[in-house]
Amino acid sequence: MKKVLLKIEGMTCSACSASIEKYLNKQPGIISANVNLILAQASITYEDSLSIEDLNRFIKESGYKSLGIYQENEEKEQKKEQRNLILFGILLVLVLYISMGHMLSLPTFSFGIPQEHPIIYSLTLFFFACLFLIYGRDIFKAGFKNLLHKSPNMDTLVMVGVSASFLYSLLSMIMILQGKTEYTEQLYFESCATIIYFIKLGRFIDHKSKEKTKEAIKELVQITPKNATLKTRGKERLVTIDEVKEGDILVTRPGEKIAVDGVIIKGSTHVDESFLTGEALPVKKEKDDKVIAGSMNYDGYIEYQAEKIGRNSTISEIVHLVLDAVNTKAPIARLADKVSGYFVPTLLILAVLTFIGYLLLHFPLQEAMLSFVSVLVVACPCSLGLATPLAIVISEGVCAKKGIFVKTSTTLENAHKMDTIVFDKTGTLTYGKLKVAKVYNYSSKTEKELLKKVASIEFYSTHPISKAFVCSKSKKLKVDKYKNLPGIGVYGEINKKKIYIGNAKVFEKVKIENPHKEDEKALQKGGNSVVYVIEDKKVLGLIGVSDIVRENAKATIQELKALNMEVIMLTGDNETIANQIASKLGIDQVIADVLPKEKVSAITKLLTQGKKVMMVGDGINDAPSLAKATIGVSIKSGTDIAADSSDVILMDDGIEKIPELIRISKKTIRNIKQNLFWAFFYNLLMIPLAIGLLKSWHITVNPMIAALAMTCSSLTVVFNALRLKK
Repeated sequence: MKKVLLKIEGMTCSACSASIEKYLNKQPGIISANVNLILAQASITYEDSLSIEDLNRFIKESGYKSLGIYQENEEKEQKKEQRNLILFGILLVLVLYISMGHMLSLPTFSFGIPQEHPIIYSLTLFFFACLFLIYGRDIFKAGFKNLLHKSPNMDTLVMVGVSASFLYSLLSMIMILQGKTEYTEQLYFESCATIIYFIKLGRFIDHKSKEKTKEAIKELVQITPKNATLKTRGKERLVTIDEVKEGDILVTRPGEKIAVDGVIIKGSTHVDESFLTGEALPVKKEKDDKVIAGSMNYDGYIEYQAEKIGRNSTISEIVHLVLDAVNTKAPIARLADKVSGYFVPTLLILAVLTFIGYLLLHFPLQEAMLSFVSVLVVACPCSLGLATPLAIVISEGVCAKKGIFVKTSTTLENAHKMDTIVFDKTGTLTYGKLKVAKVYNYSSKTEKELLKKVASIEFYSTHPISKAFVCSKSKKLKVDKYKNLPGIGVYGEINKKKIYIGNAKVFEKVKIENPHKEDEKALQKGGNSVVYVIEDKKVLGLIGVSDIVRENAKATIQELKALNMEVIMLTGDNETIANQIASKLGIDQVIADVLPKEKVSAITKLLTQGKKVMMVGDGINDAPSLAKATIGVSIKSGTDIAADSSDVILMDDGIEKIPELIRISKKTIRNIKQNLFWAFFYNLLMIPLAIGLLKSWHITVNPMIAALAMTCSSLTVVFNALRLKK
């Protein structure tokens, strides 16, 4: 008997995992099989007569793909990298303390004073630098490989910069070993360690960010229930989702989720499909209407026929849309990478030509070597490497303080280039929660007293409209004989008075005439759901309930238009309500009644027209569109899958921060260009001197001056980038 853990690809819902598990357990030789949907793993206990190839074949036959034995390599590597970051972080502090402690008059080790023990001091720093070079060997490999492939990038920049600093420091250490102790001031081993550590730290954070997308998708596949109520020959029985077949009749009661996509054959209800359509109000579903797996049944009994199951379901389709959009989004090359493509090869050729030239002109080998290192050090692209990322890091910090979380530097670099902004409606331009919009009070009671009565009775209701009436248990009035009135509303008694709360059908129930039809029409015209309050056959009030437009939304739209951006509303909500909201906000283009797949198509159409699209949304239904857009923006109160499919998260839900993001992006790019100018200014000024073109005028640059120029170049870039904090 053996046991193995296999990784499985292709599972998108609980039906997938259940069907694999069921299929495996039927196979001869398999003792037991347990499939974990969230971890995408299958734990299989099997007889010795079977092989791993047999297990892989079984999984393939079940319609999925085995990725082989799960050995926790990814998790082990990540934990190992985390431990290394802690260890080398401690070592970096130690290196900086040894190299700079004496400058700051801090208590130092006896060998940490270069004037007293120059050889031990230099060898100690050399040893630590070598440890960091080993730690960052993957950066050097990538940098060297990209150089060989004629596509130098940031890895190449780091490789050249660190190598130049290390070579220069190594040369200085050799001088110290020969007794020239003044070279202790020209050791830059700590800079090698610092650069490598922060590059590794940045990569670790980036990897953690990408892992969140996988976690969010894992959460998404859990929306559908694991079980369903199957009705056969008039009898009901609970079955697992994988047992459901196309054409089966399923039953769902109030408070239960729809198990699979299907069509209603009996009954009617209100269904919450907000996770898919974004519409805040529950949708009325009757015979022949379609229902979607994962949506919540609120107040009715329905029987429906199964149509789409497992990988064919709407939820599975959304998962695939998100994955496809994320995987096909083209990466935008960073400005520094483009520049380095020309700059790095040029300075390497110059350094080599300088070395060869000196030898051909019969200069001593030591002088040729010093000039070679001088060119590398003075032209070292450390400041060029800092120009883009430093400005980005500072700007991201500024964004964070303003409640704008920007995930990648590419996003910040490109935000100012957007010419089209697409807004989801529910939960983005509106609050996504029903609130009391208007009250017609026909009674002698105050509006507050009227709403307290309504809230006290609605407290017991599970209908979404009840959420508009907030009432804590301690403040509510005593309610007797509470009843739910399907398709109408609710009933309750307060102080022995009979109170009906519901839609216009409540008048038929109470058997009185409706004298307030004009007020009802006015509320409906404004996009409200109507709620009548009747006490002992007397109409106390008419309440309009709707999704409220976000504060500052209109001003934000106007500001975006002033920035010459085309503004579009893209929503799954119905066209009438969408147009009403758009009219209030001053949005001219509206695309309504669209499902997630159609939203992606709309974004794709805009992209094919050459537009640079920023999409702003909050729900599961927005996730594929957010991933597909040039830049996706989600709000913090939205779903995890929306947040992890986006490039920007508005931490306080304030869409008024979007114009601020665009302005910060513009200033950041301007700052990066200034940084690049200063980086090149020092290079262009000092490279001719380092080569020795002005030797005949006795103007030369030795490695010490070259290192000073390199430091000045980096400091100039740093101070210029710090201006962004203002």
